[in-house]
Amino acid sequence: MYEVIMYDGGVYRSDELYELIEDVGGVVLQKTRSAQMLTVTMSIPSEDRDVVVALCKDIGGQVKEVPLAGTEIAVVGPTLGRHHMPHPICDVAEQLRRCGAVTVVMGLARGRGKNTSQISLEETSILDEYDACVFMLGNFKACVETKADLLLSKISVPTVLICGPEPEGVEGTCDAIVSGIGRKASRMRSVEERKKLDEVGTRVEEVLADKKKAIEEDPPFVHPSEIKALLENYPPIDMCLRPAPLVMHLDGLRAKVSYDECHEDIENMEVYGRRLGDVCVITPSKINDSSVLIRIKTRSQVAYEDSLKASQ
Repeated sequence: MYEVIMYDGGVYRSDELYELIEDVGGVVLQKTRSAQMLTVTMSIPSEDRDVVVALCKDIGGQVKEVPLAGTEIAVVGPTLGRHHMPHPICDVAEQLRRCGAVTVVMGLARGRGKNTSQISLEETSILDEYDACVFMLGNFKACVETKADLLLSKISVPTVLICGPEPEGVEGTCDAIVSGIGRKASRMRSVEERKKLDEVGTRVEEVLADKKKAIEEDPPFVHPSEIKALLENYPPIDMCLRPAPLVMHLDGLRAKVSYDECHEDIENMEVYGRRLGDVCVITPSKINDSSVLIRIKTRSQVAYEDSLKASQ
């Protein structure tokens, strides 16, 4: 079993950490450097955790738990206007980042108004590309209840609703609800507000824990971190200047390169003696041609396809 932890410290002797991660068969999921400070999110074998933690402390850093590492989460407001995109939505996104997730803040094209709010098929398809989706609505109970039914019920991935009042009759439209966080024109700094942000992180973690259990019943043919390690040396990804050019999902990855230009090369790469295109479903992102989505087939899917080929 692999587990994910984060190193938070200085860049001094960080090369030793990278070498140890490679020696134990781990993978660096994400690293962020700011001046002389460094954070490294890594996936390592459980049996080697004590060795890695000891080195992190020896070089003057701290080890933090990151329960949402290896996930990409969309945080959505009704629109991008200042009325619907207040400070708390950024605080929620930052809280999820501190828990290890890669977050993207979005706004709907026509999410405004209780009676006119809507979500298009294209927007639904985009949100379904992520591991989970967090919707942040407003302070009016009737508006929240109406919009929750209109906007959240069509999304396939796990959803969490954040709003001011406690809504009624919307339990079936989402996987979790966090009330007490509405629109306001200031950051969430007080003790009670920080507790609410912790609650958001906990609820998202619980929702994704259920998804992880479902995946473990029929796990992917290869772990996403193994494909990430394979793709890191692919020149278009290695030279990509976008933040986090490879983003892990629970059941695959997002590679931030053009599908038209790169999908054939990616499909022809080999993992465990098989073409990547044979053990993964590789498709373009619904957001223009901005990235390539790699969904790893389950072990049962690969076994079934092998049996069909053998019978032919």
